[in-house]
Amino acid sequence: MVAAGVVAFALASILEPFRAYQLATVCAYFCATAGLTVLTGLSGQLSLGQGAFMAIGAYTVALSQNAYGDAGGWMLAASLTLSVVVTAAAGVVVGLAGARLHGPYLAGATMAIAVAVPAVPVIFRETFNGEQGLPVYAAPAPVDVPFERWQAWIAVSGALIIALGMANLLRSRYGRELRAVRDDEVAARLAGIRVARVRVQAFVVSAAGAGLGGGLLAFLAQTVSPGAFPLTLSLFLLMAIVVGGLGSLAGAAWGALLLVALPDLAHEITASLTLSPATAQRLAGNLPLAIFGLVLIVTMIVAPGGVQGALGRAARALRRRRRASAPPS
Repeated sequence: MVAAGVVAFALASILEPFRAYQLATVCAYFCATAGLTVLTGLSGQLSLGQGAFMAIGAYTVALSQNAYGDAGGWMLAASLTLSVVVTAAAGVVVGLAGARLHGPYLAGATMAIAVAVPAVPVIFRETFNGEQGLPVYAAPAPVDVPFERWQAWIAVSGALIIALGMANLLRSRYGRELRAVRDDEVAARLAGIRVARVRVQAFVVSAAGAGLGGGLLAFLAQTVSPGAFPLTLSLFLLMAIVVGGLGSLAGAAWGALLLVALPDLAHEITASLTLSPATAQRLAGNLPLAIFGLVLIVTMIVAPGGVQGALGRAARALRRRRRASAPPS
C-alpha cells in the first residue's frame, strides 16, 4: 500500500499538468469507491447514494474554503477533515434509517437520497447559489510547481490516508464482523455480533470516504454545483467497484481508474466522428454510461471477480505453471 502511494507521488511529480490532474481525479474517486467497497462489498448493503455523500463533502469544502480559506495553507486540510466529519454524521443518520432495510428496499431508500441531496442547493439558493453552484477558494501552491501537480499531491495524500485506514480496518475485528454479517446475519447474531450497529458503522465509514472524495473533487475543479453529482454518479461508482473487483481495495482502485479513463475514451470516440453538434452532445452525454455498461457485462461474463479477481487468477496460474516446470530438487 505504501509502495503504491510512493509510485503515485512519483507519477504526480513527473506527469504533465493535465495527466497529473487526471491522476488527482482518480485518487478522489478512489476515496469514494473504497468507502463503497466497505459498505457493499464487505457488509453486503446495496447503496445508490454514494454520490449524495460526495456532494455533501464537496459543498462542505466549498463553504469552508470560501469563508476561511485565506486564513492560511492549513485551512485546506481543515476543510477536508470537516468534509469527512460532516458526511460521517450524515452516514449515521442514513445508516440508522436503513439499518433494518435490505436489498431493493435499501437501494430504493439510498436512491431517494441521491436524488434529494442535489436538489437542496436549488431550494436554498441564498446559501448554495442554486444550479449555478459555488466557486471554491484555493490558495496558491506553497511551492513553485504547476498548480495541477500540487492538487495531485494533495489528492494522492488523501487517497493514501483512506487506503491505509481502510486496509487496517478490514484486517481488524470489525472487518471480520462485517464479513460475518454479510455472509449470514442469523449466524452473526448467534455469535454475539450486534448486526444493526455493524451496518450503521459501515454506512459511517462509507460516507466518510465519499465525503473526502467529494471534497477533493471540489478542490480539484475549484467549483461545485448540483449537476456534478447526479444519480448516474452513484450508478457509476457502484459499477466501478463491481468491474474493479467487489470487496477489495485494489478493485476499488481499478474502478476509480475506469471512472476517469472511460469518459476520456468516450470523448475521443465522439471527437473522431463527424456529427452534428446536437448529436455529438447527446452522444457525449450517453456514451460513457453505455461503455461502462458494456464493460460491466463483459466483465461479468469473462471475469466474474472483476479486474482484480482476473489478475489474481492469472498470477496463481502463473505460479502453478512455474512450480510444475521447475526441475525436481
